[in-house]
This record gives sequence, C-alpha cells and structure tokens, in this order.
Amino acid sequence: MDVALVYNVKKEETDVASSDGQPSSLTQTTHTQTQLSPSVDAFAEWDTIETIHAVRDALSLRHSISLIEADNNFFEKISKNRPSIVFNIAEGRYGVSREAQVPAILDMLNIPYSGSDPLTLGICLDKSRAKEILSYYSVPTPKFSVISSLSDLQSLFFPVPAMVKPLFEGSSKGIFNSSLVQTKEELFAQVENILVKYEQPALLEEFLPGREFTVAMLGNGDRLQVLPIVEIKFDSLPKGVNPIYSFEAKWIWDQSDNPLEIFECPARIDSSLQKEIETVCRNAYNVLRCKDWSRIDVRLDKNGRANIIEINPLPGILPKIEDNSCYPKAARAAGLGYNTMLNAVLDAAIERYKL
Repeated sequence: MDVALVYNVKKEETDVASSDGQPSSLTQTTHTQTQLSPSVDAFAEWDTIETIHAVRDALSLRHSISLIEADNNFFEKISKNRPSIVFNIAEGRYGVSREAQVPAILDMLNIPYSGSDPLTLGICLDKSRAKEILSYYSVPTPKFSVISSLSDLQSLFFPVPAMVKPLFEGSSKGIFNSSLVQTKEELFAQVENILVKYEQPALLEEFLPGREFTVAMLGNGDRLQVLPIVEIKFDSLPKGVNPIYSFEAKWIWDQSDNPLEIFECPARIDSSLQKEIETVCRNAYNVLRCKDWSRIDVRLDKNGRANIIEINPLPGILPKIEDNSCYPKAARAAGLGYNTMLNAVLDAAIERYKL
C-alpha cells in the first residue's frame, strides 16, 4: 500500500529529505521556529531523524513509504502525493490546535490516516477540556483549576501540594521538578512562570501521592488491547527530587548512554489493581474517542484508586531499547517488536477505514 509518513523533525535536525527528495524546509525556517518558545523544551514533542527513519524502515517492510514533513508546504505536498493512507506522527507547529492541523487537512482532502481525529487530538491537548469530559463520564481524574492570570489566584483557594502545568503541552513540556509546589508562594511563582514563559493558562492539579503508571493502548472497538502496564519507579531518580515524571526525568537525567532504571514493565501489581487500571484506561480511551493507539498516564490517589492524569493520542516511539520510550517498552513486553508494533497501529487504521 502507498503510505505517507507525516512528521515534524526537531529543529536542529536538518538532513531529512522531503517526499520529493529535496532538503527539509525546516532548514530554511529555523529562525522563525525558534520564536515558538524561548524554553529549553520548545521542541520536545517533535521527533528526531533517527525516530523518523526507524518508523519509515518499519513500515517499509510491508508498504511503499514516502516522507512528508508537516511544514508550511504540507497542503501542497500531500495534495500532490495523494497516498492510500497517512501514518501520522506530526505533533504540529503553532497554536492550541497544532496536533489537530494535519488530520484536519487530511479529512478535508478525504485521505485516510492513522490515529485520532482532530477533535480528539485538540481535546486531549487541552488538559482541562479532557478532564471535564472524563469527569462528566465519571472517569476519575484529579481535581483541577485553570488560571489565566495572576489575579485569578487572589480569590482562589487551591490546596497544596499541587501540580502546576501548562494547559496546552505534551511530552512533559513545562513540567519540571519545580512544578510540584508545596507552598502558596511556590504556587504563585510557578503559575507566573507558565503564564509568562509559555504564554498560556496554567493548570492547577491536585497532587496524588500514590504510584504512577503509563498504559499503552492499541486498536479499536472489540479489538482494543491494553498492553502490559509500565510503572514509573521514582526511587531511581536523583536523591531529593520530587516524585514526578518531569522534563528533567524524561530528557535530562535519563540518557541513552546512562539510562535510569525508572520503568518496570510489566508493573508488579496485583490482579485487582491491574484490572482497575485497565478498566479506567479503556473507559478514558473510549470516552475521548481515541483511535488506533494512545498512551494514558495514571496515578493512584491517597486511597490507592487509579486516576487519569493525561491522555496522549500521539505517543512517543523512540526506537532504541535504551531510550526508555514507554509505548515501545510496553509493546515489547507484549511480544511485539518495534516494527511489528508500528505495523499493528497502521493495520488498525487500515481496518477502521475498511481499506
């Protein structure tokens, strides 16, 4: 089948060729793209050349693959290419709707694609909207409040400890060790940091003191699979840091040449907790109408009950085992190698479209 792999490449990576064999337009737009954010984590969501090539090679085992970067020329390139289906890993470039932009264009052109639709992607990127929907359907999620300005805090009582996050980010962007605040002063400072640095509202979220897990979902409907659960082992982090999966834990302290022993998969949990986590993740996946795959973060509250922290419909898929990428780790524990995993995601999309 003719498959287009659509991606965003990290800004410092400039040697990926576009579908027409020409250098990526990313080279010409680097200066503009650095305007997105002054933060160290500005491009955390985008993929490296290594990952893009690994996905291409996996899908090439069964299909004819073309590479199309989701840049300013994407509409023209995809209109000309007209693949049978798109394998979408593009996180988008600008704005709150960035993850929804590629699927929206594909919908307009009536081109099938893997993964969730624009509505689901947009909702899941807006953490408060996702949590509101989950709450409506009685899917447990921590209590929260959205702060759009510092003045909002003056009349708000929100208990600490609490988590302070950017409202519209993924891949641990804006979630640092300092994001877990213990005092009102820390809360004010962290909210101000989000408002100024990320130019978006801050999400205040009840801090849950229990164990944390991440859960890879694969498929649709009756064929939806919950892959082996991954536990995040916070005792592997440097001494004295907060027990959260922060940007530092994901991208700084955990390196391929010196990986942290931060994940345990399958998680060592009893059958009752496993069933509870699987059930709450299935419910969240279906309530938010995810398609083909997603990774869902879960944390236990003070009573040991599973709560949904976040849903990522475009999960990270770093190819190397030592990269500690959770979705491939869960797939390997289920007996699915990297190549098989990616083709299984594409197969789910092909079956969904009845191609």
